[in-house]
Amino acid sequence: MFENKRNILREEENHDFNIVSPNVDVNFISLESGGFIVANNHVFQNIPKSDLSKYVLKESVKGTPLFKFGSGDPNEPTVMIVSGIHGNEIPPQIASVYLINKLKQTKLNGTVYVIPFSAPKSTMDNSRWFNSMDLNRSANKEGSISNLILKKIQELKVDSVGDFHSTAPNANPGREGIFCALEPSYESYTIGEHISKYVGSEVISYEKAGSAYKGALEDECNMLGIPAVTCEVLSPNGYADELSFTRSFAQMISYLEYFNII
Repeated sequence: MFENKRNILREEENHDFNIVSPNVDVNFISLESGGFIVANNHVFQNIPKSDLSKYVLKESVKGTPLFKFGSGDPNEPTVMIVSGIHGNEIPPQIASVYLINKLKQTKLNGTVYVIPFSAPKSTMDNSRWFNSMDLNRSANKEGSISNLILKKIQELKVDSVGDFHSTAPNANPGREGIFCALEPSYESYTIGEHISKYVGSEVISYEKAGSAYKGALEDECNMLGIPAVTCEVLSPNGYADELSFTRSFAQMISYLEYFNII
């Protein structure tokens, strides 16, 4: 099955998927997580068909890509936007590719790191799991992809993190919202309030980060004093429509507007 998906990308490259490498700063969180995003039609059919999008997909074959945009000025805000922690939560992954295309063309007052696909293999397979692991319960587990992301956040001295997800109806939370915490990083809550005000997503706040369960990327960041939120839009697992990824994109833009980066 994996070889069939590999052949899909080869066929696309041989026809209308010729890739031009843009001038974009990219690094990798892991080289053990790569996947052929083009094999997931729910993602591939909905992303912008630009050379930059094609480049993002190409780099995702190698592993978990980390794209950097903006000034790099340490006196300006530095944030990270993450999607695809659950590979079958499609809308934010599409939205991240749209965001990458926008950031490439926008003058930014700060630095934005974007991980569009946290575990490209899971996205390729349209699966919540990566190597039988829930990455949003394992950011505290040494060597997991989400733990590697957390370490990179610390290494880069990121000021804040936005982790973007989707939730199926009748799941938890089963509605559009922003998870945040009052303690130990109160700014998590103020970021959530800002996004709620301008996008209309419900604020879902906890008194203390990590009180509901352990290992969520947002909670682990907040417990380190790095203000973080988890933004959810409503969508069935393994599926996206224009409304759902447009809502996720709006959450991302509002998150960046909070820091006056755009």
